[in-house]
Amino acid sequence: MRKFFPTIAFVAVALASLVLAGFAYFAAREAARIKFEAAADDAVGRIESRLDLHTSLLRATEAFFSARTGGVSRAEFDKFYQTLDVDGNFAGLLSLGYLKLIRPGGEAAARDEIRSNYGIDPAFPLADGLEWHAPITLIEPHDGESQRYLGYDVAIDSVSRAAMEQAMADGALHASGRRMLDPLPDAKGEAKSAVPGFVIFARLGVGGVPAGQDAVAKTKGFLYAAFRARDLFEVALGKAPQLPVNLEVYDQSIDLGNLLYRSEISPVHGYGLKTMRMIEVAGRPWAVVLRPTAAFTEPSSPFVPVVLGLFGLLLAGTIAMIARYQERAFDAATRLHETTEKSLMEKDLMLQEMRHRIKNSIARVLAIARQTAAHSADLKEFSSSFSARLQSMAASQDMLTRSRRQQADLGDLLRIELGQVFGKDLPDGLLSGPQVLLDETTTQALGLTFHELATNALKYGEAGSSVGALRVDWSVDGQGRERMLALNWIEAGKLNLEAPAKTGFGTKLIDMNITRELRGTIEREFREDGLQVKIRIPHSN
Repeated sequence: MRKFFPTIAFVAVALASLVLAGFAYFAAREAARIKFEAAADDAVGRIESRLDLHTSLLRATEAFFSARTGGVSRAEFDKFYQTLDVDGNFAGLLSLGYLKLIRPGGEAAARDEIRSNYGIDPAFPLADGLEWHAPITLIEPHDGESQRYLGYDVAIDSVSRAAMEQAMADGALHASGRRMLDPLPDAKGEAKSAVPGFVIFARLGVGGVPAGQDAVAKTKGFLYAAFRARDLFEVALGKAPQLPVNLEVYDQSIDLGNLLYRSEISPVHGYGLKTMRMIEVAGRPWAVVLRPTAAFTEPSSPFVPVVLGLFGLLLAGTIAMIARYQERAFDAATRLHETTEKSLMEKDLMLQEMRHRIKNSIARVLAIARQTAAHSADLKEFSSSFSARLQSMAASQDMLTRSRRQQADLGDLLRIELGQVFGKDLPDGLLSGPQVLLDETTTQALGLTFHELATNALKYGEAGSSVGALRVDWSVDGQGRERMLALNWIEAGKLNLEAPAKTGFGTKLIDMNITRELRGTIEREFREDGLQVKIRIPHSN
C-alpha cells in the first residue's frame, strides 16, 4: 500500500482539482451573466427614463392646448415651443405639431386656419375613401423646410392612422410603428436621407368630452411628436458611465423591417451572452436585444479554471519533491535567524537613539528649571511656570511620538499650545497657513516658543480677554537649502504699546530657541495698534 501511495495521492488530488476547476468555470460563467444582465437592465432603464421624459413633453403640450379652449395661434405655439429648450432637453425630437381632424369637404376651414397663421395657401393631398382626415395645421420648429408639411394629411399613412384611432378610442397616448422620417437639412442646407423613427399621438377632445363611442365626433384633433430614434437612444445611452452593451431596438418584433436603432459599436460574440427586454412606449411594445461589446469584462479571469486544474496536477507532483521542500524550509530558518539578528541590531540602535534623546530632554528640563527658579519670586510662581513649560514640552513630544516619521504639523502644534494657555476653543481665522511638517528639534523649540508667546499675550495683551485679538499666519519661501519658514505673531488691541524695560526669562527662552537652536531670526515691533513678532527659521523639509 505504501508503494502505491504517491500514485493514489496523485490521482485523488488530480480528480479533486478537475472537479474544482469545473465548478470555477460554471461559477465564472454565471458571474459574467449576472454582470451583463445588470448592465442590460441599466441600459433599458436609461431608455425608459428618456422615453418617459419625451411622453411628458406631449402631455405638457396637451395640457397647454386644453387650457386654451378657443384654439392656439401660431405665435402662442411658437412661444410655448421656445420655452421647452428642445435641443437641450428633448434630443431626437424632429417636430411637434397639431393635426386638425376634418371630415371630407372640410378642407376650406383647415386651409383658412393655416393661411391665417402662416400666410401661405397649402395644397391638401387628401386621399379618397377615408371617413376623416388629419392635416398638419401647426408645426414646430417652423422654418422654410418644415413649411412644406403644412396641410399634409397624416391619416393617409395607415400605421399613423391606426395609432390615432387607438388614441380616439381610449384617450391615452399611442405610438405609431416604425416610420422612415424625412429629417430637416443639415447646416449646409443639404438634404439628408430618411432615418428610422416613430410618432406619438395625443387626442384632443371637443369640449372635454371623453373618448368612447362616436370617437370622431368627439375629437377636435391630435397633437403629435415625431422622434428620430438614433438621436434619442444615443442621448439616453451616452451619459457616463458608458455601458459595455450593444443594442438593437425593434418595433413589436425582431424583424429587420422593424429595426429602429442599432448601436455603432459592434457586439462581441465570444462571451455567448445575449438577452432581450420588452418595453412599452405609449401603448406599443418594443423589443430590445442586448449583447456585450469589447468593453465588457468578466468579473473573474477565464483562466482561473485552467489555473486550478494545473494547480491540482502540480500539487500532486509535489509529493515527489518533499526533500526539496525540506531544504527550502532549512533555508527559510536560516534567513529568519539572520532577520532576527538584524532586528536586534536595529533595536540596539533605537535604544541608543532613545538614550540620546532622553539625555537631551533632561538637559533641557534642567536648564529650564534653573532659569525658571532664577526668575521666580516664590515657590508657587516657580511651580506654576515650570509645570506649564513641562506641559508644553510634553505636548510637543506627544505629537512626535504619534507620528510615524517623528514629525509634527505646525498648525496642530499651534492649536495644542494655544489651547493649553487660553483654555478655550480657538476661533476660525486665528491660524492661517499651508501644511508644514517640523522635525523633532524644531517641534520642541517652537512648542516652547509658542507657549511663552501665548503666556505673555494672556498676561499683558488683549488676547487675555478676547482670543480674537490674536492672529498667527505663516508661509514657506525659497527653494532647496534656501527655504525659510516665515511666521507672524500679531496681537491687536493695545494702543501705544511700548517695549518692556526689562527682559524676562520667557523672552530670553524665546530668543535662545529661535536664534541659537534653530539658527533663525526674531523681530518684535511694538506698534500703536499692538505687538507683531516676526520669526524666520531655515526649513529644509
